[in-house]
Amino acid sequence: MYQPPGFVETDEDVMRALIAAHPLGLLISASPEGIEANPIPFLVSVNDGATRLRAHLARANQQWKHIRDGASVLVVFQGTDTYVTPSWYRSKAEHGKVVPTWNYAMVQARGNVKVEQNPDWLGVQVRELTDHHEAGRPTPWKVADAPEKFVAAQLRGIVGLDIAVSELTGKWKVSQNRPEADRMGVEAGLAETGEAGMADLVRRYGGV
Repeated sequence: MYQPPGFVETDEDVMRALIAAHPLGLLISASPEGIEANPIPFLVSVNDGATRLRAHLARANQQWKHIRDGASVLVVFQGTDTYVTPSWYRSKAEHGKVVPTWNYAMVQARGNVKVEQNPDWLGVQVRELTDHHEAGRPTPWKVADAPEKFVAAQLRGIVGLDIAVSELTGKWKVSQNRPEADRMGVEAGLAETGEAGMADLVRRYGGV
């Protein structure tokens, strides 16, 4: 990933927080036919200071067959993103030398994957993933709410992935490269158009 110095994020806690908030990652790997990519939801955790990603694929998805234990994979997590109009820049009125851009926060995780087919491992992963995303609901659904035989059959239809992350790369491109007056204009414009998440990032990373 192209990384101008001003956009680099190095805090792994911040990067893991983005993954937790935007868990649908794009799993990218090589196969004899070329590059494969599939969007799947991940769980992120820390073991002995190292980041770990867990997920599962449908058994019918051929990608897992091309990912043998120890294979190198890339997972891309896209956070908040939005178009930025030059109309928000004060410098537009001053000299007009401005162009549109796109603000975004992104994390890329690289590591080696272990393919998991053990029903116990799969059961834990599915329950934890479900509990995580059901937690905020008034009446959370639990895996145990479904018939046991049905759940067992569903687990036979998936394959687990356990990724030991060797490198986390973060890029927060949120108008840090613009003059203060332009950043203030971007923050105000985003807030006015309902892009509160990106407005907050512009404010925090740019000192607006």
